[in-house]
Amino acid sequence: MSGAGGRGADGRGRRSRALVILPTYNEVENLGAIVPAILAADERLDILVVDDDSPDGTGGLADELAAGEPRVRVLHREGKLGLGSAYLTGFRDGLERGYGLLLEMDADFSHDPEYLPGLLEATETWDVAVGSRYLTGVNVINWPMSRLLLSYFANKYARWVTGLRVTDATSGFKCFRREVLEALDFSEVDSTGYAFQIEMSFRAWKRGFSVGEVPIVFVDRDTGESKMSGAIVREAVWRVWALRLKSLFGRL
Repeated sequence: MSGAGGRGADGRGRRSRALVILPTYNEVENLGAIVPAILAADERLDILVVDDDSPDGTGGLADELAAGEPRVRVLHREGKLGLGSAYLTGFRDGLERGYGLLLEMDADFSHDPEYLPGLLEATETWDVAVGSRYLTGVNVINWPMSRLLLSYFANKYARWVTGLRVTDATSGFKCFRREVLEALDFSEVDSTGYAFQIEMSFRAWKRGFSVGEVPIVFVDRDTGESKMSGAIVREAVWRVWALRLKSLFGRL
């Protein structure tokens, strides 16, 4: 399926560049290493750190990194406002600044920067490129079996309910062509966590854009604390039905 957004980048200025949106909350142990690793992965990449007033000093470290590197910028938010909200804030910023490609990824090295060039390349084929843990089997390291099974079957469930033909609908490692994000009404997106990832891909797909997958190996964080919670999982369970119903009634 060809994307409704077309292939309109003119190859000049920021339209030929990509913005990695990096939401942070208490990532001071990871940020100093992940930022240079992202910049080294591809010369087209810039970084926007969206920090939710981290009490561990992540925001201050982000400012230090940005002061010495013109490819890095920081947005400070007042309080912990959520992952989905952070990405939407970053998308708005990137679109306003004219970036042709906008990427999501975690700041804890669970998403290896070495896959970034592959995601960029994949948008020559698809409008949304997803870094998938399950496309070629189960490629997850360091998760307990209970969490792995939860994630795997949550994706099976999301695919069954929504009809979205991807193996890893909950992946937070993605690259969007700007035309996709321009076509979506961010004011209607209110999910977070797993549900946010499902919703963004589902809305793009329903708008006629193509969604494809690139295989990755996901390695759970070595430092810092996971942001996963029972509330995030429960939201995903009911949100997919809400998306399905909105789609059926033409409200997406």
